Amino acid sequence: MRAFRVTRPGPAAGGPLERVDEPVPEPGRDELLVAVLACGVCRTDLHVAEGDLPVHRPGVVPGHEVVGRVERVGEDVTGFVPGDRVGIAWLRRTCGTCRYCRRGDENLCPASLYTGWDADGGYAECATVPADFAHRLPSGYTDAELAPLLCAGIIGFHALRRAELPRGGRLGVYGFGGSAHLASQVALAQGATVHVMTRSPEARELALRLGAASAQGAADPPPEPLDAAILFAPAGELVPPALEALDRGGTLALAGIHLTDVPVLNYQRHLFQERTLRSVTSNTRADAREFLRVAAEHHLEVTTVPYPLDAAGAALADLAADRVTGAAVLVP
Repeated sequence: MRAFRVTRPGPAAGGPLERVDEPVPEPGRDELLVAVLACGVCRTDLHVAEGDLPVHRPGVVPGHEVVGRVERVGEDVTGFVPGDRVGIAWLRRTCGTCRYCRRGDENLCPASLYTGWDADGGYAECATVPADFAHRLPSGYTDAELAPLLCAGIIGFHALRRAELPRGGRLGVYGFGGSAHLASQVALAQGATVHVMTRSPEARELALRLGAASAQGAADPPPEPLDAAILFAPAGELVPPALEALDRGGTLALAGIHLTDVPVLNYQRHLFQERTLRSVTSNTRADAREFLRVAAEHHLEVTTVPYPLDAAGAALADLAADRVTGAAVLVP
């Protein structure tokens, strides 16, 4: 099968991916073998390929927004049969026994493993996944539309929860890529007013078309104080203006797995009046199930840019250069 491995972590423009031809992987006893039908290109893949995240598996195949068809099931698997359409997401395995898993916070499990970082992912023609971490998918979407839901959508939904936006509140969205354009639609469906801050003119146009009340530059102040905000861009320099834009008691959630350094904060300007700054770490399977239920009930407009599998390197380079509006998706 064809696959793309991160053999030389470095800038996307320099070609960190290498195409390889290798045997189809064997599923483990509790795993599914999945033929990849579509795989979203996530900014986390870019962090893995460029070396922003430490190497967990040398030469890993990235990709954790995988829509596929079950080809084979492991000996201990029940509930899935060949031909089922399933999703493979970022969270791949947890211990199930630690204090975090027991209390429902499996995303904080110290032994957690991740698709496309600890194990090979979807920049390939086939992939494996533990059956307990495979997701049932809603109808009404194409394979390419479903792919970004499996990380961009899920993590955006989790970040929206972490931001504690009150019903009918005012939400600020910083950065407007694959995750932000989905989370914004969920917030709008819940009655929020959404203000978008992004450096991309094309993304600002998309935000307004999807229903945002305003769209301005990345560090520009929104037209009204915010009850909550989510920072999707991996730019630490946006934390101070986002905090300053919050109303009293507002919360800023940092949605990325990687963030450049945050400048020194001024307590009175940025944190006083009970403003809250909190991070977002992966998601739980319960988050994923709830978000996919919401996606089934409220059909989301998923803006995708398709790339053939052999153009995986170009897709990463375009993402790094902000040339993708919406979500890039590999279609083998």
